Amino acid sequence: MEDTMKYIYEQAGIEKGVFEFCSSIETNLKSRFQKIDKVAEYNQMKVLLAMQKNKLSDIHFSASTGYGYNDLGRETLEAVYADVFRTEAALVRPQLTCGTHALTVALAANLRPGDELLSPVGKPYDTLEGVIGITDQGSKKRRGALREYGITYAQVDLLEDGAFDFDGIRKAINERTKLITIQRSKGYQTRPTLSVERIGELISFVKKIKPDVICMVDNCYGEFVELKEPTEVGADLCVGSLIKNPGGGLAPIGGYIVGKEEYVEQCAYRLTAPGLGKEVGATLGINQSFFQGLFLAPTVTAGALKGAVFAANIYEKLGFPVIPNGTEERYDIIQAVTLGSEEAIIAFCKGIQAAAPVDSFVTPEPWAMPGYTSDVIMAAGAFIQGSSIELSADAPIMPPYAVYFQGGLTWYHAKVGIMMSLQKMVDKKLINV
Repeated sequence: MEDTMKYIYEQAGIEKGVFEFCSSIETNLKSRFQKIDKVAEYNQMKVLLAMQKNKLSDIHFSASTGYGYNDLGRETLEAVYADVFRTEAALVRPQLTCGTHALTVALAANLRPGDELLSPVGKPYDTLEGVIGITDQGSKKRRGALREYGITYAQVDLLEDGAFDFDGIRKAINERTKLITIQRSKGYQTRPTLSVERIGELISFVKKIKPDVICMVDNCYGEFVELKEPTEVGADLCVGSLIKNPGGGLAPIGGYIVGKEEYVEQCAYRLTAPGLGKEVGATLGINQSFFQGLFLAPTVTAGALKGAVFAANIYEKLGFPVIPNGTEERYDIIQAVTLGSEEAIIAFCKGIQAAAPVDSFVTPEPWAMPGYTSDVIMAAGAFIQGSSIELSADAPIMPPYAVYFQGGLTWYHAKVGIMMSLQKMVDKKLINV
């Protein structure tokens, strides 16, 4: 069997030395993978029970058009999401075009002129900087940013060891602090991802200082990685994208906002219009993809997690700094690898692209992508454009030259992607195995 596997990987362009090196790493990960599978099993049951509780039927897959009044599928989907995330309400819509849009809706809906937004976990993801109005991008003004509406922003960085700066947070909270945003994943940073437990500790601390502050979590890349979600440890709002974990690779677009009914309702009024809210929004026949994607999401997320663990162990063995490291617990699907040079980043991303089922023949190149402060290279041959739950890698072209790998609809595809990234670096004589 081993010779047969070597042969099929050779057909993909992976040399014997790379295959054997990676196989030796995989052999030592069986117990880690079993643990990941147990979490997936629990979350699969959670999703299944929510669908059964809400009596999901094929009638809920029917299309609605126009205003979308009385869309039973949409209403049932949102009830399922509310049950899965243990919340009072949910807003799950194709009209939420991406994670950044969902976060923008949540912020704009629940903040008013004179309010202050606080990030107690450092700088948010690049695309959210424009939403808040933290910086200008070249000569282009951040039109429509929160700061244009008199909403101020404050930030408390994490300490050097990744711990919360509780003293700094206490000082930053004031009478105008209306909402705190907690980014669970690392973004283009090399800080640790936040566990649900740590998020709960931070929310508890903040609520003791100011009980009425709204605590919102950017949950992108973290759904179904743990047994609990942030809404189970005190988050008032939790926001994410359907072309990441919860869409299971089948959702063609969309985002979700879950949490307390009062705040979710505000989001619905911002997404559509005051007085309309959740009552409108046609689903155009994609409810089935949303339901089926959610059903598959725990298993798909588990495959992506295995790929991240595999990547960490391979590149750590080769001497590259990785976050998380090869043995740490996982709280999202992203693996950061600091490669140290632009050449290495490009080679890595070319490997990921070459392993894709779609556009494997395309060569990714760095470019000035809208919303980012440096050139960015992105590798993704996905069935859904920009789907981060599918095999992908991206990196800002700037020190420390770290690449961020995520996804793989199956563990086996994540595996070949990592092997191909290694092969491309070997081809460029950047590493030896």
